[in-house]
Amino acid sequence: MHIRPMSETKGKGLEAGLTNYGDPAFAAYLRRSFARSMGYSRELLAKPVVGIAQTASGFNNCHRGVPELVEAVKRGVLAAGALPLDFPVISLGEVFLSPTSMFYRNLMAMATEEMIRGQPMDAVVLVGGCDKTLPALVMGAASAGKPAIVLATGPMMTSRYRGERLGACTDCRRFWAKYRAGGIDSDEIETIEGRLATTEGTCAVMGTASTMAILIEMLGLMLPGTAAIPAVHADRLRAAEATGRAAVELIGSGRTIDKIVTQASIDNAVRALLAVSGSTNAVVHLAAIAGRLGLKVDLDRLNALSDETPVLVDLKPTGEGYMEDFFAAGGVGGLLQRMGSLFDLSAKTVTGETLGDWVSPDAAFIDPAVIRRADDPVSDKGGLVALYGSLAPKGAILKRAAADERLFEKTARAVVFTSLEDLSARIDDPDLDVGPDDALVLQNAGPKACGMPEAGYLPIPKKLAAAGVKDMLRLSDARMSGTAYGAIVLHIAPEAADGGPLGLVRDGDRIRISVKERRLDLLVDQAELASRRAAMPAAAPAPPRGWAQLYQARVLQADEGCDLDFLRARG
Repeated sequence: MHIRPMSETKGKGLEAGLTNYGDPAFAAYLRRSFARSMGYSRELLAKPVVGIAQTASGFNNCHRGVPELVEAVKRGVLAAGALPLDFPVISLGEVFLSPTSMFYRNLMAMATEEMIRGQPMDAVVLVGGCDKTLPALVMGAASAGKPAIVLATGPMMTSRYRGERLGACTDCRRFWAKYRAGGIDSDEIETIEGRLATTEGTCAVMGTASTMAILIEMLGLMLPGTAAIPAVHADRLRAAEATGRAAVELIGSGRTIDKIVTQASIDNAVRALLAVSGSTNAVVHLAAIAGRLGLKVDLDRLNALSDETPVLVDLKPTGEGYMEDFFAAGGVGGLLQRMGSLFDLSAKTVTGETLGDWVSPDAAFIDPAVIRRADDPVSDKGGLVALYGSLAPKGAILKRAAADERLFEKTARAVVFTSLEDLSARIDDPDLDVGPDDALVLQNAGPKACGMPEAGYLPIPKKLAAAGVKDMLRLSDARMSGTAYGAIVLHIAPEAADGGPLGLVRDGDRIRISVKERRLDLLVDQAELASRRAAMPAAAPAPPRGWAQLYQARVLQADEGCDLDFLRARG
């Protein structure tokens, strides 16, 4: 009996990566048999295969629309002559995971990598949106080495409350701060709770999810103009169909992520992050993506770019608008048009074009109220800055665009919390010895300690909030949500649990911050610090089993993206 090859065009299709039974012909025969049990025709099974990473989950509100997006991707794949096959990977719902979704990002990246590598697909579409999901998908696909293209789920649309627009989650924090300070009662906060997030999609502001979608478009890994389309907009489905078509074009092209993303691409993404005043989390995620490719996010380079990159996008949490406004104002294409000369437009993209090819010579309308002109920026400096010093030998991050500038140059007395539990127990104690000019310091909230949760947004102590204090200096080895704001120094590295000097800070110590000098210093003499280090208790025992044990043993610090050390590119 003559068996026709299953793949009649470019790509290996279902013939790729045969299961090992010691008999390749039998393996192919068995695979065809089981594939045909799903009702596919022989003709369709002979086509090249596009895998679709399926990230729908009942524990991920941001991905409620993923099933419909996957169906639209399939339409595009079929129309372009290939066979679409979706497959599940881990899905990370930001607010549904304990201790934090960041703890599971690398696990999702590993699962994505192995499923792409282990299953027969010639190209893959990565569908996701929630904060850690997009970087995990890109990290995994970058390491898997097959052609890949990203499709974001898109941001929510805003809601309304008493005449004002509301959008998760900057407004969540704003109203919660009012509630803690006694400005609104429990009935009102419950009403607001039901108005903050009312459609499918990711947070409606320039949080981590939207920031990462924008940066992935800037890296050239998704179709131009697709990062900011709202989740419920019909264009989102059209983008999904077009992404399916584009995935088929990737087959046999050699355009894998490692061939597309260069150091120039990483610099472009960092510059875009600064221009949109995006999430601090993006620094960690970009560093992890870069590390998978043998590249680097250098914090000194970030500072240099920050000094010459204006903030042009006026969105919450640092401005006034929402992602639906950014989309209507021109999106990433509008940003490229406004400041294209600052980007390396020769950078490659997933379509085979350069980034410069994506800049329209005849740009459509760009709303200057949302995407400012270069001569009328929100700020003439980038939204983020890295700090170094005796308290942060490997660096720390401050979102200066979201902070009170009066706190940028000061020396403050430390009020120390040794853990998240200690913070929760004492922050609202009326007897807490704290004043508005102090610095709140949180220890043991980094990657090794507890997965690096978004706990860096330390609440203003209740007695100070009630007295009208809106911002104060806060420092930690944790992260904060991209939707948050304040004079908050994050990602202090090395973390306290990894022997970093942050773990040596005690109540009453003096801490000096200078954004101008890019410094963060602990003003305690070395002899005293040595004495404190000698008196430190032994490290806590490793977790007894499973992912937690592997994670704690092999996770890197924030400056290297908190990836696992053995997953980074060799050399």
